[in-house]
Amino acid sequence: MKILLDAMGGDNAPDAVIRGAVSAINEVSAEVCLIGQEHVLNAKIKEFYGKDLSEISDRLSIKNASEIINMEDTPTVAIKNKKDSSMVVGFNMLKNGEGDVFISAGNSGALLTGATLLVGRIRGIDRPALAGILPAYHGRLVLMDCGANTNCKPLNLLQFAQMASLYMTNTLNVKNPKIGLLNIGTEETKGNDLIKSSYQLLKKYSEELDINFIGNVEGREAFLGDVDVVIADGFTGNIFLKTVEGLGKFVKTSLTESFKRNPLTMVSGLIAKPALNKFAKSMDYKEYGGALFLGVNKPVVKAHGSSDEKLFKYTIKQAEQFVKNEAVDRLASIYESEENKAKMAEIKQFLAEQ
Repeated sequence: MKILLDAMGGDNAPDAVIRGAVSAINEVSAEVCLIGQEHVLNAKIKEFYGKDLSEISDRLSIKNASEIINMEDTPTVAIKNKKDSSMVVGFNMLKNGEGDVFISAGNSGALLTGATLLVGRIRGIDRPALAGILPAYHGRLVLMDCGANTNCKPLNLLQFAQMASLYMTNTLNVKNPKIGLLNIGTEETKGNDLIKSSYQLLKKYSEELDINFIGNVEGREAFLGDVDVVIADGFTGNIFLKTVEGLGKFVKTSLTESFKRNPLTMVSGLIAKPALNKFAKSMDYKEYGGALFLGVNKPVVKAHGSSDEKLFKYTIKQAEQFVKNEAVDRLASIYESEENKAKMAEIKQFLAEQ
């Protein structure tokens, strides 16, 4: 197995990417290929470790790519014109079977555009989407979509629910996962037109598509264990995701400052430290890696734009599991089945008649 890693993508590239790859290499069995400007990467490796990459591990390698897609680049233009960028080279390697999964913390729009255009969608899926993993009271919560599609139709949210359900069942081993639709209230009549129409579509077809749809879920209830998957359009989902990340940082900072106020609180903090460390670990989004781009033909993982060494390390380990669990292959086999094709045709006909 070979993991392809965009070494030039992200706020902290290439330093954090290199350090994350080196940190992860002894905890994975896969090869890791760093894609980027070879002279820059070799110089950084020599600076950090005082040795060449081959001396660190024979499972680490570099693939030269002379260009970089920046955060300011227009996605479609960048993918079309920067053919020797680390991202485009990575996608082409993945497409051609020179790697098994591609990871990037770079320009989100370019990553999603490249994945769709160069790697290709699974037949029958209207829009691929990002499935992010978040901490929850009884384990993990999947949020889909967490940023890929800002404008959606009810069919898209229905397919997000189906893909997320299959992903949870076949990859994360959660049987009959509970699917909730993110909304401002639990009542069937709440929400905007997209949410209300999506609710009715999920209600009508969830049983046929093996979706355990439990109805609307409010943001404050999402982490309490009553739902395994939260479905949203990418705009709402991304705001929800970043709010959760920010809240986690706020809680951690506030608790730390509270225990430093006086000698008594400092003693209390020492007593509570093991429990607080466990809580902080459960709330740390870096422990959960990147978001899998579900709906394309090969595994593509979007790492957080501000990923540091720790987050790249966890994302590499997570990506290896995605490949081992055949997350994409299982999704494709079900989605491209004649039975599912017939169901989707029926749903599209129903929507056309509305």
